[in-house]
Amino acid sequence: MNPEPPSPVTAAVTTSHSLLWNSEADTQAFAARLADALQAVGGNVLIALHGDLGAGKTTLVRHLLHALGVTGRVKSPTYAVVESYALPAFAAWHLDFYRFNDPQEFEDAGLRDIFASPGLKLVEWPDKAAGHLPAADWQLHLSSAGDTCRTAELRGHSARGAQLWSVCAGP
Repeated sequence: MNPEPPSPVTAAVTTSHSLLWNSEADTQAFAARLADALQAVGGNVLIALHGDLGAGKTTLVRHLLHALGVTGRVKSPTYAVVESYALPAFAAWHLDFYRFNDPQEFEDAGLRDIFASPGLKLVEWPDKAAGHLPAADWQLHLSSAGDTCRTAELRGHSARGAQLWSVCAGP
C-alpha cells in the first residue's frame, strides 16, 4: 500500500531564526530589509506578530510600512481593527485583534475577504482570531530584552516564508 503524498500543510517549509535588535535603529534596519524582500517576492505574505504589550509589534510595522512607501502617520489599528494601505507595488493591511473577546469576532467583522485577497497582511494578536486565519507565512515572536533591546524569534511556515527569509537575510 502506497502512502498518500504529503498535504501542502505537512509539506510546508519550516525555518527558524533568532534575531536581536539592540535599538530601534536595528528594528528599522530589519524593516528596510524586509521591505526589499517583500517587494522581491511580490508582497503576497501573511505575517503573524506575537508579543506582549510594548514588545515592538506596532513599531516594526510602522517602520516596515514606511520602508514600503507609506508617507505620513501609520496608526495602530487597535480600535479600528484594520488599517489598509495602497502601496506602489501591492496592497497591505495592518490588523490588530487585541480587543477581540471571541475568535468569532473575526467573522462578525467581515475580514475573510481581506485574507482572500492578494497583498501583505500584518496581524497583531493573531491568537485572538484562532481558527479563522489562514496559515501564516511567518510567525514573528517579539519580546523586550531591556529598555531598548528586542528579541525576535522568526518561524517560517511556507515556501514563500522561506523565500522571504532568504532574500531578507541577504548574502
